[in-house]
Amino acid sequence: MNAQPHDIAAVESLLAFWRDAGVDACYGDAPVDHTHIAPPPAVKAVQRATASVAPALAGHAAEDAASEARRLAAGAATLQDLAAAVAAFEGCPLRGMGATQSVFARGNPNAPVLIVGEGPGADEDRIGQPFVGKAGRLLDRMLAAAGLTDRVFITNTVFWRPPGNRTPTPQEQAVCAPFVERAFALLKPRAVLLLGAASARGVLQAEEGIMKLRGRWQEWRLAEGGVSAPVIPTLHPAFLLRQPQAKRQVWADLLSLAVRLETDSVEEQG
Repeated sequence: MNAQPHDIAAVESLLAFWRDAGVDACYGDAPVDHTHIAPPPAVKAVQRATASVAPALAGHAAEDAASEARRLAAGAATLQDLAAAVAAFEGCPLRGMGATQSVFARGNPNAPVLIVGEGPGADEDRIGQPFVGKAGRLLDRMLAAAGLTDRVFITNTVFWRPPGNRTPTPQEQAVCAPFVERAFALLKPRAVLLLGAASARGVLQAEEGIMKLRGRWQEWRLAEGGVSAPVIPTLHPAFLLRQPQAKRQVWADLLSLAVRLETDSVEEQG
């Protein structure tokens, strides 16, 4: 029996939850030889959906798409220009997987903080702005509580909704990376906040789980242009909707970010 779309979405959501929680292995009461056990139909459907993306990004197609993304991104002199360049870019295969429009960014174009999330979901695809659903409203409330409202510019590692709200693949992130890097170069933020494991993976090329990465300041430096900024990864607000007790960890990270901004301001004035 074929897996239904709602089954696939449920499995993807559960897998994303385990991933964000740092789970990399499952254990039962007794040893199981998994080499002789086929995965459930829903899991196989997810695997097929994810695997189907790879051929579209393989070989020269991926190189050509990345080259075109770099060309368009380099030609953008402002963030508004960059939004138009993203909308015109046809090299990301997510465009043909059910997304209705590109979702580039929202927020203050002169903000001291750049926030990079994972990818747009259904609400974002419908409205055309990132983080406008339940997770986005939670993010806005937490930013307001930390005194960061109107001090952030928010984007994602990819600009089209992945089917079923799945995690974007590294290949999809790589194709969109020139636009993310150009946003970073144009904004020149004083700090960067990465939301979730996929964002940390796409920006920092990190392999550790988000539970190990969160709260640890690192540096993001572009290979060209000399642009750099301190970066702090934290948990994705969608994870907090499933695990509210983790809010204290994100709150600590936001306070660390706010303190860093204030410290930098005092040093600049001094």
